[in-house]
Amino acid sequence: MKLLRVGTAGAERPALLDRDGTLRDLSGIVPDIDGGLLADASALARVRAAAETPGVLPALDATGLRIGPPLGRIGKIVCIGLNYYDHATETGAAVPAEPILFFKAPDTVVGPDDTVLVPRGSRKTDWEVELAVVIGRTARYLGSAEEGLAHVAGYATAHDVSEREFQIERGGTWDKGKNCETFNPLGPWLVTADEVDDPQALPLRLWVNGELKQNGTTAEQIFPVGEVVRYLSHFMTLYPGDVINTGTPAGVAMGQPEPKPYLKAGDVVELEVEGLGRQRQELKDA
Repeated sequence: MKLLRVGTAGAERPALLDRDGTLRDLSGIVPDIDGGLLADASALARVRAAAETPGVLPALDATGLRIGPPLGRIGKIVCIGLNYYDHATETGAAVPAEPILFFKAPDTVVGPDDTVLVPRGSRKTDWEVELAVVIGRTARYLGSAEEGLAHVAGYATAHDVSEREFQIERGGTWDKGKNCETFNPLGPWLVTADEVDDPQALPLRLWVNGELKQNGTTAEQIFPVGEVVRYLSHFMTLYPGDVINTGTPAGVAMGQPEPKPYLKAGDVVELEVEGLGRQRQELKDA
């Protein structure tokens, strides 16, 4: 299923994109798309049954309708740094022996086509297309990558916007360059795990002002999805509705020759993970 949330920011309602590409209202079936729904097998079964029965779910007019983040009430966002071999190479970093972790606050999440704000004082705002993993079952001390995958509810396209000077040159942790307002567009859809045959075979692409900048595949991940979930479960409890941003392939501004083409107000970024939908953001000054 392709689950999404539509409407004005803070007042989104649940919806579904059916197999014919028609947007369907889910608000009569479930209150929201969130961790509570993803952990409730019977509720998901009701959604699936309604989606497969003609006439049950009202069609929505998508004209002018904002698409919000596909997940509400996000618990935490755990991010994996330097998780693609080619990205580590382009940035001059050693391939990590264990996953590099940092966090993004849930309030960085915006819709896939919402405005992204260039922070005040920023000189190095950068782009990163990523596969986002959404947890559907509580995960503690998992024993294998296969168990890790079994705890995934679904997948989405994410944009891990980053301010490199804040992240790397200002001391402390990476978090200060990752948590600026609007720095995590998510969606348009949450695609349930049963519709993604292999999360390690997904092409990712990103364009800036129409120019292709990133063109990679999750096959190049150093730590694949199942292993990432297993690993994290030994350092923290993962709950339904938690999100994991799994890293970005080569092609970021930081990895390019001088003068590096960092983002500025007026730029347009488009990105996609194949099968998980496309995003488009215009940048403006904060």
